[in-house]
Amino acid sequence: MKKFLDEDFLLQTDSARELYHEWAEPLPVIDYHCHLNPEEIAVDRTFRNLTEAWLDGDHYKWRAMRTHGVSEDFCTGNKDPFEKFKKWAETVPYTLRNPLYHWTHLELKRYFGITDLLNPETAEEIYAAAGNMLTSTDFSCRNLLLKMNVEVLCTTDDPIDSLEFHQQIKQDGFGVTVLPAFRPDRALKVENIISFNDYVNSLEKVTNLEIKTFPLFVEALENRHQFFHERGCRLSDHGIETFYAEDYSYKDIARIFEKIRNGKEPDEKAILQFRSAMLVEFGLMNKSREWTQQFHYGALRNNNTLMMKQIGPDSGFDSIGDLPVAQNMSKFLDRLSSQGKLAKTILYNLNPGDNELVATMIGNFQGEPYSGKLQFGPGWWFLDQKSGMERQINCLSNMGLLSHFIGMTTDSRSYLSYPRHEYFRRILCNLLGTDMENGEIPPDIDLVGKMVQDICYYNAKNYFGFK
Repeated sequence: MKKFLDEDFLLQTDSARELYHEWAEPLPVIDYHCHLNPEEIAVDRTFRNLTEAWLDGDHYKWRAMRTHGVSEDFCTGNKDPFEKFKKWAETVPYTLRNPLYHWTHLELKRYFGITDLLNPETAEEIYAAAGNMLTSTDFSCRNLLLKMNVEVLCTTDDPIDSLEFHQQIKQDGFGVTVLPAFRPDRALKVENIISFNDYVNSLEKVTNLEIKTFPLFVEALENRHQFFHERGCRLSDHGIETFYAEDYSYKDIARIFEKIRNGKEPDEKAILQFRSAMLVEFGLMNKSREWTQQFHYGALRNNNTLMMKQIGPDSGFDSIGDLPVAQNMSKFLDRLSSQGKLAKTILYNLNPGDNELVATMIGNFQGEPYSGKLQFGPGWWFLDQKSGMERQINCLSNMGLLSHFIGMTTDSRSYLSYPRHEYFRRILCNLLGTDMENGEIPPDIDLVGKMVQDICYYNAKNYFGFK
């Protein structure tokens, strides 16, 4: 019987073990999409305890704890940090076969050298041991990133952000390149005119423009796009329920914007037209500066109204959505492609039923001068687990070119989440190593090893061209 989480964890063949240990494991990490707070990196925050570093803000763990019957007070409430941790430790044994069980123990092992299984009996000892390490500067935010061999990470930033902390990090000469990514979701949310107009007012302040018309709105966002570009940004990111591709005229959008600025609610058609127009405008900006645009679509957010009112969004009450997407996705991409204005694009689906859809859609818009100009993004959110990654990899292999895939991201708010890159690499190597030993691909370690290295590191490095 194999030992849990040994050096050959998830690697089931000799070829898989060689691919991982010799070709994948030594490579640096390029984390091109995460939600880390750049201020914490700038000030090089240290954590007071393991709860603060590990449980605060982690809605994955909160969902598991709620399912186990743990009171919300121990998830998002103000209970003592150790009491919260004990509730997590009580939950962990019940997460067997959930990726949380793997991640939990990978993180304890990789960051702290702790190999004991977390449960109520070991909770106090693990909490004390990890906590003592975390309070040391050797376990500050920057050193946690260095410990995991992170080379580049991209945060997720609103267009009105000052990016002052990214500049501070750069000036400090930190060994990890920390870059912003342009996330203009609030510029599409005209369904709530009060918050939208508040956002436009904030945009006015940072651009010194009086935004009364739609052209001025686009100009202000264009100014911020350039501001981000000058500070090293090379990616945009969009979190959308589905793709928007309504027919519209520029006059339609100008009229809709003017009405909203005058406090008049748009109807459903106007909302969809406005969102459609803004996706195109951002697409044009991205192409103009040769950025990569990312689209995370398919989440059904904030399902629990009562908990939304009590603790707010992004608290673990989201699920996979199933809105229609294929026709609008195609129409949106074709609108830009037909003008020669389609930027490099990464599509992340949250519903696994869309795997084949995305894998075939990207093939419609590939072409020079880029290899893999359109990318089927890695397993995201509910799909960043073993079977989700395997399905994504197999689907891309069958309907595209896996060799040009740009690999994994953490999509995380936690500095302790970087073993997810290791997790992905082990899964990839196991699939390819199994194919080698089954005679499904050549047993040529140099051929397959190079493919592994490209997927784990070099494809992303070349695709994004970070500097």
